[in-house]
Amino acid sequence: MMKSTGHADLPLHYGTVPAWLADRMRDLGTLIVESLVINYGQREVLRRLSDPLWFQSLGAVLGMDWHSSGITTSVMYALKRGINARASELGLYVCGGRGKYSRRTPEELLMLSEKASLDGEALVRSSKLCAKVDNTAVQDGFQLYQHNFILSSSGDWAVVQQGMNTASKTARRYHWCSSGLKSFIEEPHTGVTGENQGQILNLTAEDAGGTRDAIMDFAKESPDRVIREIQKVADPDSSFSVGYGGSSKVVGKGAALFLDGRGGNGVDVVGRSGQGFLFEEFAPPPEPEIEYTGRNIVLPSHHEVLKQDVDLKRLGGVLAAAYASEPKDFESLLLTPGLGPRTLQSLALVSEVIHGTPSRFNDPARFSFAHGGKDGHPFPVPLKIYDESIRILHDSIEKSKMGFNEKSDCLNRLHRTALDIESYCSPFADFEGTIAHEMRNSKAWGGRTVMDD
Repeated sequence: MMKSTGHADLPLHYGTVPAWLADRMRDLGTLIVESLVINYGQREVLRRLSDPLWFQSLGAVLGMDWHSSGITTSVMYALKRGINARASELGLYVCGGRGKYSRRTPEELLMLSEKASLDGEALVRSSKLCAKVDNTAVQDGFQLYQHNFILSSSGDWAVVQQGMNTASKTARRYHWCSSGLKSFIEEPHTGVTGENQGQILNLTAEDAGGTRDAIMDFAKESPDRVIREIQKVADPDSSFSVGYGGSSKVVGKGAALFLDGRGGNGVDVVGRSGQGFLFEEFAPPPEPEIEYTGRNIVLPSHHEVLKQDVDLKRLGGVLAAAYASEPKDFESLLLTPGLGPRTLQSLALVSEVIHGTPSRFNDPARFSFAHGGKDGHPFPVPLKIYDESIRILHDSIEKSKMGFNEKSDCLNRLHRTALDIESYCSPFADFEGTIAHEMRNSKAWGGRTVMDD
């Protein structure tokens, strides 16, 4: 289980994903999920989806804008199209979606539950509670507009949902996972991604237990008593609940708990073991750097990928594994017609998404060096390379099903080689040179952006 998750700021982007990228995202995303199922099982797929940083890295390796809110809607739509077509084989199904599709989640869950002999009513209740908690119990200024419920054949599930704040032009993504969930109303989340908006109403915080009880008592009172209590709150001399410094002091009965995200000593409030809301009070990040501590990440609003956005040693390990390794190291891959170092670069990053540990995903911008970005950052999407990645990963999976693991083992070894180079050498990437190399070869590799449409 991912025990340490966090949050990220997501600039709100509008627009659609062109068909030439959407179909490739569907194909590669489904192959990555299939590889995870084969190597680690269905539950690991759900755990990965409930990790905000892994999810962001997945979107980047699929060619989406590396930092935007669009990753959430586009990745989940791509996975729904790909996974659901093979649900009986993979044992996974993606329900819901954006807008009107999110409201169809209950009927989808009931239909699936009947086929798989699961408790449909309980699953529908879980789905509704996840949405209700994030939209009502936590009033953070974001209105939910997307809800995806990912269900396994064994009844395990994950939820990825996103809210929008049009005033600040930001989005907040919320992650849930049934594994380890003890309570829907007290510290239930595995991770939250979003931009801090100052004070929030968070009735799911552990410290809010007394406030929740007070609200329940308050709800049982007669309307006349409620009106009198409201009038008392309006009187500045009356007692009421005060929240400050990441804690709450309940003075009057029935008032709400407000958290401002900071402890009284100025230390950021972070949930235990990856559970609960991980909000921090922070100043706007100084552009153009990414700011992160642990699994908490603040993504800047600038579109381009800059040197400060990437762990250059990790990127250097990938480039060295792709361009400087002995051909015999990856013979089974290199014997594939037309495959060269540039495709190895993409495959190394794809393999890391499959086999990498949680600590590998705190610089999601690095994964855009697999297949670029649809907005042209860090470079146009190299369609020929993208198609090679899809073909080789598909071939390795199909052959491993028949007992021939050479290509599958080779992909994993490509990732391990990059790790070894990173650990024992100092392979800092020539950032500008790498992007210049991509731009020089962009036309030959079928480079394309949304501006070309």
